[in-house]
This record gives sequence, structure tokens and C-alpha cells, in this order.
Amino acid sequence: MAGIDNKHLEWWREARFGMFIHWGLYAVPAGEWQGKRIPGIGEWIMYRGQIPIAEYEQLTAQFNPVKFDAEAWVKVAHEAGMKYLVITSKHHDGFAMFKSAHPYNIVDATSFKRDPMKELADACHQYGVRLCFYHSQDLDWNDPGGSMHWEEIDHPLDPAVKKALFAKYLEEKVKPQLRELLTNYGPIGLIWFDVPAAVTREQSHELRELVHSLQPECLVSGRVGHDAGDFGSLGDNQIPAGRVQGDWETPATLNDTWGFKHYDHNWKSVEYLVRLMVQCASKGVNYLLNVGPTAEGLIPQPSIERLQAVGRWLKVNGESIYGTQQSPFPCDFPWGRVTCKPGRIYLHFFGWPGPDFALAGLRSRVRGVRLLADGRQLVPFRQEHDAASDHHLLRLSLPETAPDPHLSVIALDLAGEIEVDPLPVQQPDGGLVLPAYLARLEGPPQMQLERAGSITGWNTAGAQLRWTYRLREPGRYRVLVQTFMDRERSESFAPREGLQYFYGNHRLRLSVDGQALAGLVGRKDLIMDESVNRWHTAESDLGAIDFASAGAKELTLAMEEPDQTAELGATVCGVRLVPVGVG
Repeated sequence: MAGIDNKHLEWWREARFGMFIHWGLYAVPAGEWQGKRIPGIGEWIMYRGQIPIAEYEQLTAQFNPVKFDAEAWVKVAHEAGMKYLVITSKHHDGFAMFKSAHPYNIVDATSFKRDPMKELADACHQYGVRLCFYHSQDLDWNDPGGSMHWEEIDHPLDPAVKKALFAKYLEEKVKPQLRELLTNYGPIGLIWFDVPAAVTREQSHELRELVHSLQPECLVSGRVGHDAGDFGSLGDNQIPAGRVQGDWETPATLNDTWGFKHYDHNWKSVEYLVRLMVQCASKGVNYLLNVGPTAEGLIPQPSIERLQAVGRWLKVNGESIYGTQQSPFPCDFPWGRVTCKPGRIYLHFFGWPGPDFALAGLRSRVRGVRLLADGRQLVPFRQEHDAASDHHLLRLSLPETAPDPHLSVIALDLAGEIEVDPLPVQQPDGGLVLPAYLARLEGPPQMQLERAGSITGWNTAGAQLRWTYRLREPGRYRVLVQTFMDRERSESFAPREGLQYFYGNHRLRLSVDGQALAGLVGRKDLIMDESVNRWHTAESDLGAIDFASAGAKELTLAMEEPDQTAELGATVCGVRLVPVGVG
């Protein structure tokens, strides 16, 4: 990212949780066109349904959101614990949801005649929520200069002509509308650009500089393109598989669409939403959770109910999310996730461990332990240290049952700065995780650690990953190789030029302690169940290894035979060792 004065990022880092709103003309068809349900996300109906511009523009006659109440919307965000609100000022259909000099806008082209952005600005000021705008700078299916018109797939324009049209579109529509947004609605927290398809590096930087020239403290999202943003944007609904460097945000949906679809009732559970928030915070990533209002101007009731429940959880546990930093430990734990602040660590439990819990690898002296569900209840604890192996162990005596119905949090108050073992440490349950970001990469230049914690460009035989770690308990261990995959990319991949799959089944060879295992890793273990997050970590079982002794170990994972039918190499994000008979 290009970077900005750190003081301008302070509010965003403190916030951790925001509301995304996708609202526009596409709420009128609500996923259906001429009696046919159009596959894909609701706001892309014009593209996926290949609706002619003249026909789509007729939706303005039907768009009259008389039930829109800006204060009610912002109140929902406020009560959910969301600190900023990002709303679509113009999506890819080219229709502006604010008063603009360009006539294709909600005030001039509909009977509604009101500017919802102005009303939201007033409501956000009232509730202390920062107003931010999403603005599609690249795709615009209503303007001849906008990119990704479906007609151009079969009848592409001359590249020079298209380049000139796009430059004209930026100068005559995008930049003037950005000036309007950053001039007419008071202080704006950030501009959330999207899909940098045709924009050049120079144009991305021009947009960034324009925003900063009008409002120096306004942030620019990474999807402005070419690393010109002030913070990065991960993939939709993406949870990083490992640590990320810098400032990042994950946009996420409450169901399977961003813009309203009348038949999408696949709502995520409250527990799922809280868990996703925790997983993002544990990586130092902001969580931008979407609602898609109806054409009448109402946020669907199932969205409101879930956000209210998330808000109740945050009222009790918010200190473990707001203003926190990513986990200080070198890897994730199977029982949950960790966040921290100076002098304090928060343990988030996905499942309650029962009365006895132990954590290995914390070197800091603990002053006290408490349950956030009842901040007055102190938890008995004991710290142990084996000088011979330099093994640190924290033991907690917990209540029999979980204090929170969704996700319980324990705060560890420390006597000084946070200090943990820098190497992956075998936990009391015997398990050990070796994340990809701690491995030494030995291969060609294109083999790199991807921003979300997995390996990219790993399709060369002989290229390998190498870890150093400490094993505390000898014995037999199952070896599970973890790969990070996107179910939707796998499903939508169109075979071409000998490539049949997006992800492959690559043959990898693992060596440790003079022993070796080999097997296929990847697509065969991808979970296609839609109840699982589209981005998830699949595990491929290579078999078992016998460790005769404890101590320092070195484990190598090498590419033996890449899958030539797949577009991507092995997207490994880690290796997990599990004692035989456990988990």
C-alpha cells in the first residue's frame, strides 16, 4: 500500500467493525428478471442478466424507497457496535445514489427526489458513526467508457479506443462525482473503490491524490488498484490463513449476496458472524459486514436481528475486539483465537474447554485472569516453567459451562510487556501447527507467501518449505497438510487450454526425523458444503510419523509432482501434527 500518516489510520484501527450497505436500482428486480432468477450476487443482475441499458434505466420509474429512514439504518449500525458505515454511492450499474451533476441519479431520475446520502450524513453525525462511500471507479455498465461491458466479450473494442473512452469516463464522471461526495457531505472516513480492472497505475494514484487533496484525512481502500490504497482489502468473505503485514479489511455478507435478492434466505448464524469477527481481529484485520436493503428502503429483518445479537455480544466482550492487535503467538490454536493490547491478552474460545485449560508458549508473568462475561469473576491460575526445555505453561481453572452462549472470552492481565515463544510450541493437547509464514521458502522467485497466509506460485518440482520447531512429547503423529482455497473460485472455473481445475491435487513429500511421507494435497479435500465459509482451510492426511525423541526438529515439505491440469500450484498454508488418538 502507498501509505498515509499513521494518525489518520488510528480511528480505523480502533474501529475494527463496520457496516457495508449495498443499495441501488438492483434492489428493484431483487435477483429476478422477466420471471427468471438470475444466478450470482444481486447487484450484478444487469451484467449477469445481460440487461440492455435502456431497459435497466426503466427501473428508475419503479424505484421509490419511501420507507427509507436514515436514522433507523444508522441506529442499527450503532447498536450492532459498528463504528463506521460504507454505502454504495455508485455501483457498477452506474446509477448514483446521491444528487449529482450527472443526471443518472436518485434525485433527478426517480420520483423519490431525496438525497439519502445527505440524510445518512446527518444521522451518522448524530450517532457518532463515520460515514464512508463505496464508489465504483472502474466498472460502469451505463457509461461507454466503463470497463467490463458484457457486449465487449464477443465484440471487443479496439484497445486504443477503449483506453481513450475509459480515460474520458474517469475525467468526466468518476472524478467529478468524487469531488461531489467529498465536498457536499462533510467529513468522510474513507472512499471504498472496487474492481480495478482497466485502471492504470497512474490513474489509481491520481484518484488517491484527488481524494487526499479534497479531504487529507479520508482513507482510500486498496481496491483503488496498484497498491495505491491506504489499507488493503482482502477477498470477499476471506479470512486470512495466517498473519498479514500492514492494514487490511475483510468485506463479508450476512447471506450469499450483497445487493438484495428476495429469495436469498441463507442467513449466517450469530455464532458464525461473531466467530468471523474474532478470526479477523486475531489477524489485525477489520470486519466490514454487509446489509442489502430492499427497494422500499428497509433493511431485512433477519439482518437486523443478527446485528442486534452481535451488538449484545460486543457490549460484553468489545474490549477484546476494539483497538486490539493481532495474536502475538506464532500460530493459531484449534480451540479458538487470540487478540491483544499492551499488557493484556484475550483468549476467544470457539468451544468451551471445560474446567481445566492449559496454554503453552506464554513467557510473560500473569497478574490476573478474568471472564469478560462477568468482569468481576477472577479465574484461578498457575504458571509453570521447565528450565531444562524452557517450556512455559499457563493453567486455568474454569467454570464447568461456557459463560457466553456464542463465544466466551478470557482476559489475561500481564505484569509487563507481552512475551511469547517465537517458535511453534506443542500445546498441552499434543497438537502442533506449523504455519506457512514461518517456513523458509526454497524455490523459484514466483514462489511466495501470499497476503492471506498461503503459498502462491508453488508448482515447480523440488521447490520446498522448511520449518524449525520444538517437539515436547515423542510418539506417533498424524500429519495433515493444510491448503487455503476459495470454494467459489473452484466452482466457477472454466476449463481452458488443458487446464481443467483452478486448484489441483499436487503430490507433496514430507521429510522429518529421517522419515518421509508422500501423497496428494489440495482439491480432493476442498469442502464444497455451502455452510462452510467460501474461504477455508482444507486438510490432506499424509499418514503418520513416529518421533523417537523430543527436542528441536526440522520438517521439509517438497513438491514432488505438480498437478499439470490445475491453474494454481499448491496453496499450502501450514502443516498440523496431531498425536494419534487425538482429534
